[in-house]
Amino acid sequence: MKILIDIPDRQAAFALKVLKSLSFVKKVRPMGDSAVELWNDLQEAAEEVKLLKQGQITLKSAQELLDEL
Repeated sequence: MKILIDIPDRQAAFALKVLKSLSFVKKVRPMGDSAVELWNDLQEAAEEVKLLKQGQITLKSAQELLDEL
């Protein structure tokens, strides 16, 4: 299982040290702002796909997106 934890910068070093000291934690690595933004975008996209499959939303066609440009 993967867990994303949002920690203030000033406490990040201590939190990383604590997490690394736990024997059951396999990997600890900080994520930069761009990686967090990408992660959030992917989660949002996955949620939209889920809603689309459930028929709760409709998405624009490729042609509609091109027309907006």
